[in-house]
Amino acid sequence: MKVVGVIPSRYDSSRFPGKPLVDVLEKSMIQRVYEQCKKCALLNDVIVATDDDRILEHVHNFGGKAIMTSTTHQSGTDRCNEVVQNLNENYDVVVNIQGDEPYINPKQIEAIISLFDNEATQIGTLAKKIEHLDVLTDKNIPKAIFDTEGNALNFCRTITDFSSEYTYYKHIGIYAFRPNILKEICTLAQSENEKKYRLEQLRWLDNGCEIKVGITTFESMSVDTPEDIIKIEAKMR
Repeated sequence: MKVVGVIPSRYDSSRFPGKPLVDVLEKSMIQRVYEQCKKCALLNDVIVATDDDRILEHVHNFGGKAIMTSTTHQSGTDRCNEVVQNLNENYDVVVNIQGDEPYINPKQIEAIISLFDNEATQIGTLAKKIEHLDVLTDKNIPKAIFDTEGNALNFCRTITDFSSEYTYYKHIGIYAFRPNILKEICTLAQSENEKKYRLEQLRWLDNGCEIKVGITTFESMSVDTPEDIIKIEAKMR
């Protein structure tokens, strides 16, 4: 199975402009993400997909691969698709890796790729067991709901009617796709559920796509604000 990892990276983040180039313990965030991905033995290649010359030049300067993409993309998924459609090589699986998780665990990438050992898998993602009530009620943390076979049933932001008898899972925002499915979902219009809950994956479910959910025990540490950099650096020292 031939797999490519694509890291969408845009400069003009509304909450944190220039985020990919911010320093995280003496390396840029995008370099941290890239180097973590390169540690995954199941990835045949890693490519940064950007819309900014500064990021492109920076990635090339530290020896990474980067491709310029359109500035009009509405999501990282669209940016991944543009890269894949223009590659000269064919891949069996495309992994969309968040560009704001400087210490993503390579084992998470391995876990999502392993979902495609089943030839029926179209789209894959990950979830982690929720251990604390505050995570369960935090609307900024999406939740994944899936059956005993790992087939996604729904994604939501809040669970208000919860029971101690059930196990709940935080959605980890990494995705993988068959290239033909990636191309197909990028032609879909936003669904009403996606607009309401601001969760892109609901568009895919609403259009009949099957999403396989794998379980990870590793936490994700993303950077949304400058304060998050301080927290991550303190944890990684």
